[in-house]
Amino acid sequence: MNRLVFLLLFTFCWGTITAQKITAEDIQKNENEDPLRPAKAAFYSAVLPGLGQVYNKRYWKLPLVYGGLGASIYAYDINNKNYLRYRKAYKRRISGYTDDEFQGLIASTDRLIDGQDFYKRNRDRSMLFILGFYFLNILDANIDAHLKQYNVNSDLSVRPFIDVAPIDASPVAGMRVALTF
Repeated sequence: MNRLVFLLLFTFCWGTITAQKITAEDIQKNENEDPLRPAKAAFYSAVLPGLGQVYNKRYWKLPLVYGGLGASIYAYDINNKNYLRYRKAYKRRISGYTDDEFQGLIASTDRLIDGQDFYKRNRDRSMLFILGFYFLNILDANIDAHLKQYNVNSDLSVRPFIDVAPIDASPVAGMRVALTF
C-alpha cells in the first residue's frame, strides 16, 4: 500500500511547477490597468446578468450564468402554477363546488392544503435561488475583474521532491515552496 501511494505521489509530482515569468511589458501593462474595472464589471452584471463576464472576456461563464438563472426561473414558474392549481381547487371545494381537477384523485381538503404548502415552499425556494444566482453573477464578475489585475511574481516556485526517511530508509515524497527575494 505504501508503495502504491508513493508511486501515485511520484507520478503526480514528477515535473517542476514554476510560476509564470513576467516581463517588463507585463509589469508596465499591469500598472496601466483601470482601478475601476471591478466596479464596472459588477455594475454591468447588475444591469444585465452575464454582461460583466463579457466585459471580463470570460465568455465560457455565460452558459453557467444563464443556465442557473433560467433553471431557477423555470422552477419558480412550474411551482407557482401548481400552487395556483391547488389553491383554486381548494377554494372551489370549500365553496361547495365538486368540479375541480382533483375531484377523483384527492378526496380530502387537507391534502389540497398540503399540496398548496408544498408548492408554495418550493416556489419560495426557487425565488431564493434566482436571487442567489443573480448576486453570484455580480460577485463573480467583480472578483474576476480584481484577479485579472493580480500580479504573479516570478520569485515564487513550487518543486516536488523525493527523499529518504532517516529512520527506516523508506522513500518520502513532498513539496517544497521556495521564495526568492
